[in-house]
Amino acid sequence: MQLPDPRGPLSEPVLEALRVAPRPLPVPGVVEDEPLGGDDLHLTLYVLYELHYRGFDGVDERWEWDPSLLALRACLESSFERALRETVPAPPAEAEDMDLQLRAVIEADDAPSLSRHLETRGTPEQYADFVVHRSAYQLKEADPHSWAIPRLHGPAKAALVEIQHDEYGGGREPRMHSVLFHDTMEALGLDGAYGAYLDVLPGVTLATVNLMSLFGLHRRLRGALVGHLAAFEMTSAVPNRRYANGLRRLGAPAPALAFYDEHVEADSVHENVAANDLAGSLAAESPAMAAQVLFGARALIALEARFAAHLLEAWQSGRSSLRDGARLPAAVARTEASGAAA
Repeated sequence: MQLPDPRGPLSEPVLEALRVAPRPLPVPGVVEDEPLGGDDLHLTLYVLYELHYRGFDGVDERWEWDPSLLALRACLESSFERALRETVPAPPAEAEDMDLQLRAVIEADDAPSLSRHLETRGTPEQYADFVVHRSAYQLKEADPHSWAIPRLHGPAKAALVEIQHDEYGGGREPRMHSVLFHDTMEALGLDGAYGAYLDVLPGVTLATVNLMSLFGLHRRLRGALVGHLAAFEMTSAVPNRRYANGLRRLGAPAPALAFYDEHVEADSVHENVAANDLAGSLAAESPAMAAQVLFGARALIALEARFAAHLLEAWQSGRSSLRDGARLPAAVARTEASGAAA
C-alpha cells in the first residue's frame, strides 16, 4: 500500500514524516476540520490506524508505536469521539433483552436506503463508485472487530470467534470475505489491490472505517465495538441481497456476486449470534457495558446514514461520489453491455 497524497494541514506533516525515520512530531492545539467526515482529519486518522494493520510500503515500522504519533492520533480521536457522543443519542440502557434494544435502534433508522437504490436503479458507474468506497473496509474485513477477541472472555468471546471464523473463510483463503471482495472488484474491472483507491475516498467514507478502528484499538471501548459488530451483522443480509439483485439486473459476472451472496447466507446466521450470544452475553455479564453496546450500534447507523446521503446526493446530481468527481475505468460499464447481450 502506497502513502496517499496529503489533503491539508493535518495530513501533510504526517505523510511527509512517514517517508523518513521516526522523529518527534508536533500535536496541533486545535483540530480544524469537520470531525465526523472531514477529508483531512479522517485521511490522517486512517493513515495512523493503518500503521496497526498492514502499513505502507517504504514506511519505517517503528512509526507504529512512536510516542509523538500516538499523541497526535489521540488528539484526532478525541475530536472524533467527542463529536460522535454529541451526535448520537444516549438514552438509558438495560442489561436485559439486549437483542430487543438493538433491534429498536435499528428500526429507528430512517436514513435513505442505498441498497434499495442500487437494487432498482443503480447504474454500472454507481456500482463501481459504491464498491470502491466499500473497499476501504471490505479489503480488511473483518480485522477491526478482531481486536476485541483478546479483550473478551466467556460466551461473548466464543460468539465473536464463531463470527470471525466465518469472516475469515473458515480457514480457507479463497473463501475469506476480503478475498471475495477483491474478486468482486476485479470482476467489475476495478483494481482489487489493498488500498488502491485511498486517494479518491472522501472523509465521510474513511470515517465509517475509522469508527471500527477507534473502538477496536481502545479496550475501554470494547463494548462499543461489540455493539457496532452486532448492528453490522443484524443489518447486513437484506442490503447484500439487494446489492446482488442489482448486479444480476446489470448482468454482472458470477465472481462479482459471490461476496454478496455469501453475506446473505452467513449474516442471516450471524444476526442471532451477534445480538444474543455476543452483545447479550456481554451486557448480562457486565451490565455497565450495555450503554456502550448501544452507543456502538447508534454510532454505526449515524455514520452509515451520512455515507449513504453523500452517495445518493452525488448520484442524483449526476456526478461521481468520489473525491474531486473521480471517474472510474470505463471497463466497469461492460457489465451493462453483457447484461444486454444476455
